[in-house]
Amino acid sequence: MFTNTLNPILLELGFISIHWYGFFLALGISLAILVIIKLFKKNNIPIDLVFSLTSYLIVAGVIGARLGYIFFYRPLFYFNNPKEIIFINHGGLSSHGMALGIIIMLFFLFKINKINKKTIDLLIIPIPLVAAFIRLGNFFNNEILGRTTNLLWAVDGRHPVQIYELLIALAIFLILYFLYKKYNNKSPVLFITALFVFLYFSSRFIVEFFKEYQIFNSGLTTGQYLSIPFIIWSILWLFHLSRKRA
Repeated sequence: MFTNTLNPILLELGFISIHWYGFFLALGISLAILVIIKLFKKNNIPIDLVFSLTSYLIVAGVIGARLGYIFFYRPLFYFNNPKEIIFINHGGLSSHGMALGIIIMLFFLFKINKINKKTIDLLIIPIPLVAAFIRLGNFFNNEILGRTTNLLWAVDGRHPVQIYELLIALAIFLILYFLYKKYNNKSPVLFITALFVFLYFSSRFIVEFFKEYQIFNSGLTTGQYLSIPFIIWSILWLFHLSRKRA
């Protein structure tokens, strides 16, 4: 059993504090951009699109994550304290809201002819990398706690769910990248995107069994209820793609 004694603050420069969470988030986004640049070069897509497209996705992801947390988890608190909405540094981001924000932005960019369907797949591939580093930041912040356990790898007597999700996100990235490399010209367009949604939210549903938050005494967490629509949507999407290919 381990004890989490990590300091969430990486560096303090006078009145400015640099947190590990922000550092890992920036690192995850930077690595994702490098992957996208490599994928764009290989597919003869103009590199100057990388920074504009990733900027759109980052803004959409942050806004979606914040609004998702507000509406999915603490609507009454923010209704009574509207000024708190803008203080993201006080905590409160939702991965489900982030996913919705990114999906809506990708749909919008596709509709205005900024990108095509194949480009959507390329932009999706490194997103699990960002998710992995976000979970590492959560671990340093000692947030998103697991349920109590006496397992050998327990941290402070709880399941280290942040590490579970970090490893799963890295595995999903490797799976998506491998399938892209091996079947790039054979798999249906948007297959990578649909598979990402299925793998990420199916794994999220499973990991939630090891988290501490429950609602309605149903045995399920808020995260599980929010994951179900994504899972159903991705299964129907994959089925549609398989029929279309057949």
